[in-house]
Amino acid sequence: MSDGKTGLQLRSLLKKSGELELSLVNFPTPEPADDEVVVRVEASPINPSDLGLLIGPADMSAAQASGTKEMPVITAKMPEAAMRMMAARFDQSLPVGNEGAGTVIQTGSSDAAKALMGKTVSMIGGAMYTQYRVLKVRDVMELPAGTTAVDGASWFVNPLTALGMTETMRRENHKALVHTAAASNLGQMLNKICIKDGIGLVNIVRSKEQADILHKIGAKYVVDSSAPGFMDDLTNALVETGATIAFDAIGGGKLAGQILTAMEIAANKTAKEYSRYGSNVYKQVYIYGSLDTRPTELSRSFGLSWGVGGWLLTPFLQKIGPAEVGRLRQRVASELKTTFASHYTKVVSLAEALDLANVAVYAKRATGEKFLINPNK
Repeated sequence: MSDGKTGLQLRSLLKKSGELELSLVNFPTPEPADDEVVVRVEASPINPSDLGLLIGPADMSAAQASGTKEMPVITAKMPEAAMRMMAARFDQSLPVGNEGAGTVIQTGSSDAAKALMGKTVSMIGGAMYTQYRVLKVRDVMELPAGTTAVDGASWFVNPLTALGMTETMRRENHKALVHTAAASNLGQMLNKICIKDGIGLVNIVRSKEQADILHKIGAKYVVDSSAPGFMDDLTNALVETGATIAFDAIGGGKLAGQILTAMEIAANKTAKEYSRYGSNVYKQVYIYGSLDTRPTELSRSFGLSWGVGGWLLTPFLQKIGPAEVGRLRQRVASELKTTFASHYTKVVSLAEALDLANVAVYAKRATGEKFLINPNK
């Protein structure tokens, strides 16, 4: 036990009966091993990837609250259709929170661990919605002087996903890219990277308000999928940028197919000769999110040189190897307050994270509504 410290931890439990239960538990903090540190968690974001584990596709509109103000319990129903995919997690109380930041309050005996005592660090490794977290030294990153836990809380998932997109583009020989749900925190980071690195980026948004957010930070190509001239606007932006790879956060519905169709039209506009099999320009859409949970619809009007696949950060990082990951992490650390700055609309305690009014807001996964948990608030 670390100084006898017991801390609160947020848990998500899906019962075989189809009931989802969110609650807080008292969790003892283990003694750190030689190469480990104990971090007092002071900031952890609620990302879409966290919501996948926290609530998944549960119906939160009919969620019920019980318990006490200090130890609230939320229950909701999981739709029958989703239950089959989730059998592996039935009746297990799972900790939540992919990333965060805080202060090292105790260390193991190794020199690397001891060097972090009292430092503000950012960290990755799950179970971050907790007051105290024990982690290996390699899973924390000392934040630059003058950087707060709030500055460093979203240092991993969004920044490395955005950098992973431009890296994937280069590695697969594309010269510009398309991004959907583009006004998100991640989308804004991607714009800053592309502006800084001179990469053509076509942003797809769903409203004029979202387009305004991106124009304000210097985005050049922003197209609104709710506008009547969407396909023409998208095609023109693709002709200008030459983008042939897209990263799609929406997943369901027609958008992935529309992007491939527009890429094909753009390719044919510059083709030297007609081919009945479609252009030989290879077009790729990577689906990396599921803001729309409906099936993905492809109306195949884009020739035969194309691919649709899934893209996930962790396998990408494993593929490029530790040295390259280190290079990307270093870039994030040096640009935390500029390119990779995140904006939060509300900071909540663990108990407040289980307040029905707050759940209703962050469960919507809406652009411009990003919550930060401070477990020690």
